[in-house]
Amino acid sequence: MPAPRPTSTAAGRPVLPAVGLHRFNEADPGAAEEALLACCGSHRWALRLTAHRPYPDLDSLLAAASEASYDLRPSDLAEALADESWMPQPLLGMRAPGSQAAHTALRAAHAAYEARFGHVFVVCLDGVEPEEMLDAVLSSIRTRLANEPDEERLVAAEQLRRIALHRLEHLVASGSS
Repeated sequence: MPAPRPTSTAAGRPVLPAVGLHRFNEADPGAAEEALLACCGSHRWALRLTAHRPYPDLDSLLAAASEASYDLRPSDLAEALADESWMPQPLLGMRAPGSQAAHTALRAAHAAYEARFGHVFVVCLDGVEPEEMLDAVLSSIRTRLANEPDEERLVAAEQLRRIALHRLEHLVASGSS
C-alpha cells in the first residue's frame, strides 16, 4: 500500500485516497505507519495504531485512534502540531468566501495565535458550511487566544483528535478494500 498523498478540498482540508480497511490491515507496517502519519503527525500515535492491527471494523479502528490521541504526551502533540504547519495549504479559512477586511483580520489572528502559543492554529471544521468557515475560524481563533497555554494545549489536542479521526475515516473508507 503506497503512502497516500493528501490533496486539499476547497476548505484547505486534506483528503486522503481511500485504501479500505482490509488493505490497511494487510499493509506492511511501514506503509501503514506512513498512511497513518498523513492523518496525525505523531509517530507514537501511528506506531501504536499500526501495532494493534488488524482491526475488525472501522468503529474499532476509530476507537483505538481516539484512545491513542488521548494518550499523546506533550512532545507527541508538539510533533503533530509541527506536522500540521508544513501541510501545503493556505491559512485555515483563507479560501472561504469573505471580504478583504475579514481575510486581513484572519491573517492577523493566525499570526497572533502562533506568536502566543508557538504552533499553528488547528480546528476541526467538518460540518461547517463553506460560507460560514471564515467567520467560524476567526471566531474560534479569537476565543482561543484568551486561553492559558495549558488550556489551549488541551483544546488543540482535542481538535487534532477530531481531525485525525475524520482523516482516518476517509483513509479506510470502503470501496477499495
